Amino acid sequence: MGKKIPMWQCVLVMIVLVALIFWGVMIDTDAGEAHVMLIFAGGFAAIVAILNGWKWKVLEQGILAAINRTMQAILILAVVGLMIASWMAGGVIPSMMYFGIKVIAPSIFLFTACILCGIVSLATGSSWSTAGSMGVALIGVGTALGFPAAMTAGAVVSGAYFGDKMSPLSDTTNLAPAVAGSNLFDHIKHMIWTTGPSLVIALIIYLLLGFFGDHSGNADTQTIDMILSFITDNYNVSLLCLIPPIFVIVAVALKLPALPALIGGVVLGCPFFFMQGNSLAKIPSILNYGIGVEVAEDADSVIQELASLLSCDGMQGMMWTISLIMCAMVFGGIVDCTGMMGAIAEALLKLARGTRGGLVTVTVFSAIVVNILCSDQYLSIILPGRMYKEAFEDRRLKPQNLSRALEDSGTLTSNFIPWNTCGATMSSFLQCPQWGAGGYAPYAFLNYMNPIISIFYGFTGISMKEMTEEEYQKVLEERKSEKEAAAKAMEA
Repeated sequence: MGKKIPMWQCVLVMIVLVALIFWGVMIDTDAGEAHVMLIFAGGFAAIVAILNGWKWKVLEQGILAAINRTMQAILILAVVGLMIASWMAGGVIPSMMYFGIKVIAPSIFLFTACILCGIVSLATGSSWSTAGSMGVALIGVGTALGFPAAMTAGAVVSGAYFGDKMSPLSDTTNLAPAVAGSNLFDHIKHMIWTTGPSLVIALIIYLLLGFFGDHSGNADTQTIDMILSFITDNYNVSLLCLIPPIFVIVAVALKLPALPALIGGVVLGCPFFFMQGNSLAKIPSILNYGIGVEVAEDADSVIQELASLLSCDGMQGMMWTISLIMCAMVFGGIVDCTGMMGAIAEALLKLARGTRGGLVTVTVFSAIVVNILCSDQYLSIILPGRMYKEAFEDRRLKPQNLSRALEDSGTLTSNFIPWNTCGATMSSFLQCPQWGAGGYAPYAFLNYMNPIISIFYGFTGISMKEMTEEEYQKVLEERKSEKEAAAKAMEA
């Protein structure tokens, strides 16, 4: 085992990571990828470690251990790709969208916009797709009603990120518990404590803005009818199509293991292929590669975006996220096993002053800082998650406390950063900046209330679940086993 790496070198490794990610995401805009840059950053971290006496076998063992910790998330992501394809091809998601749109009422437009985007995002697990289709349509409807585009965009973002955060289909919802060592469904249920009140507060404010704001105009019923007609022209909409998502919701409530529950959702969606005119013989190809909805090139932009939402890439579409996770683990595994991450975490944890509330606060702000510096919400979950995992365990806090704090901050604040991948995407879809005159960030109430509530719970202890003595001893034994495995690898 090598010597302790000096703090200035640890900081240098992080600076190189930030610079490379910024280059890959913001400067090389044609690609906009962080994958290769994470590998390069991992290579630089390996060079620094080797110069300090660390052997490659130890570094390789650290990489493999880090990847192994995310394997559950990787498997779930692959199944989620299957489920989205199954639900798209079976008309499940289109039916959910159709029945959601039918409830639009001008007097509660902002409230309804948030709810609709939440429903669609819950069904798809994607805030991007929701904003790019349903969000675009709602911006037009809101303008016709006299609502500022920024206000409507704020409601869209709040709803879209609520669904993204709470959906078992979302990649970040699977990633956070995998990094923290929590269970997917325990993670989702624990987030209700922070995300639930945030949503309620946001919806109350949207109702007040809708009822008492100075808005005029009539709903753009033509746009709504156009969307509904497109759905019914391409799908057989039925209440029966709601059976698969109801099953998944019940599975969450009954604490079924994540993989079997999600696979059940995939299987239940397949029989509905008949209703949409799809042959069962196409099930393997549709689940693997997805399904597309074609529209004329001169079709309305809203319809083009809607067709894009109703198209998916199946299990193969998840490979981008899976590969990003593995590339991040190359870097994370090296800085973790060499103690670089621990040294930085130790320095930051001094700000927490050993308190539970301070620990949650440092975690929340670290995720926000990573969003700003690294321009990627995945890294805002992965890096702080690895940095503070042992600190949460040492305070005997269950892993779902950490996974919740990561999502309360990393997932929900990513769209506030204009150069972050999420921020650039949201402003592009909604044609609305985050800040300044006409910015939507002040109206995305859920997104900034959530981190505040998370910090409040940290200091008050509300909903902060603690380990039993048996659970804590098990954690210590697992740590000991990991260290012994690393020592054996070094000897080999």
